[in-house]
Amino acid sequence: MAWDPISWFIFFIINVLLIASALYQIVCLSDLEADYMNPYESSSRINVMIIPEYVLHGVFCTLFLLTGHWIFFLLTLPVAYLNLRKFMAREHLVDVTEVFRNLNAEKKLRIFKLGFYLILFAIVIIRASVDGTLLSVFRTTREGLDFRTSVLEF
Repeated sequence: MAWDPISWFIFFIINVLLIASALYQIVCLSDLEADYMNPYESSSRINVMIIPEYVLHGVFCTLFLLTGHWIFFLLTLPVAYLNLRKFMAREHLVDVTEVFRNLNAEKKLRIFKLGFYLILFAIVIIRASVDGTLLSVFRTTREGLDFRTSVLEF
């Protein structure tokens, strides 16, 4: 139980990285749609981010499994399955010649992932605050002075 605050901090960092990756990909697709970026540049920037995102999401799922947070593991499993299915079918990269044809579908997928990561972000923040502060407040002893209680008394 002592590792829970640390594991939730690691989950927080991974989730922030996944949100940043999804936002970057959405911005690249929006720039392509608005004609601020050419298809080759947009595709190459997105393709660089896809494999690290898949690996990071896999690590995210695996850490939930290893730390015993089964509900969160089951919650992240559908997106991991989607990523694995796209990777195994070799449909994970954005094709330069087909980018305009698939632009709306690619944007919708990235927006779905962003929404999913934002929901997980809220859950991780709530669980981190519950595990990190409330449990440590309840475990204080009378012998030691708790800094939070002395600050919050005034």
